[in-house]
Amino acid sequence: MPVEFKDYYKTLGVPRTATAEEIKKAYRKLARQHHPDVAKGAKNDERFKEVNEANEVLSDPEKRGRYDTLGPNWQQQFAGGHGPGRGGMHWTGGRPGADPFGETTDFSDFFRTVFGGAGFEPNGGGRGRSRIRAAGADLEQEVEVSLAEAYRGAERAFEVRGGAGTRTLEVKIPAGVRDGQRIRLAGQGSPGAGGGPSGDLYLRMKVGPHPFFRRDDDDLRADLPVAFHEALLGAEITVPTLKGPVSLRVPPETQNGRTIRLAGQGMPRAKERGGGHGDLYVTVKVVLPQKLNDDERALVRTLAERHGDDVRAHLL
Repeated sequence: MPVEFKDYYKTLGVPRTATAEEIKKAYRKLARQHHPDVAKGAKNDERFKEVNEANEVLSDPEKRGRYDTLGPNWQQQFAGGHGPGRGGMHWTGGRPGADPFGETTDFSDFFRTVFGGAGFEPNGGGRGRSRIRAAGADLEQEVEVSLAEAYRGAERAFEVRGGAGTRTLEVKIPAGVRDGQRIRLAGQGSPGAGGGPSGDLYLRMKVGPHPFFRRDDDDLRADLPVAFHEALLGAEITVPTLKGPVSLRVPPETQNGRTIRLAGQGMPRAKERGGGHGDLYVTVKVVLPQKLNDDERALVRTLAERHGDDVRAHLL
């Protein structure tokens, strides 16, 4: 039965002019997509083998060079079994199409015909097994931090499940992380097969809510209670921030709902976003006095008489 030609470039989805880096990138993407830890089924297993066989050839300059010499009549290059074929290639172990170690392997007849024993490694007793290099699957782990921890950074020790089992990692969470942000830990995913590289671990951050602050990109926002007399007469008050308490001057006759900016009191900003910190915006919420006595009510009536303008006149 004729041996089917394998288009390894098509298998990886790259042009024949692809660089080694482009081949590596395409291979890692497909290997992770079809890795048995990620996808199941006989069809997927076959696709996984095809991807690894293509990478076995195209990632090796010598094998790729030999493969690139093949033409439409490639089988004629191996006519005569052990003898050299057109293009200077020759069979290097047993008859064409046979497993050089007498066992079934994960490589196709095409691979064994062209490359012979290449890609195999002996094990005990002189027998052999296929050496398929496969990248490990990527893993994702959710990590929850408080807003205060997101502000200053934190450390976490947590279990990672997948691949070789369960293991414990200690990770430093950088300051300024955002809700939903993914942090990549290279090589901390599932181990590869046959000496292939391990996958990556992605930490998906979940930043919990804060009782006072609301996050707005790199800025923070908060409602600031201000007493009636402080808003009316002005005051120097203490405001909490994630860095620590700071002093804020409330101007006299500050209206309810006014927003005041505290520069540099927001979240840490990533270097690629300019570094530094965002700002804190506090919105004044005037708290009116309650349980007034007769004298206090009289004072309010006096104010009303002197400042009795209709504040809703512009609405009519």
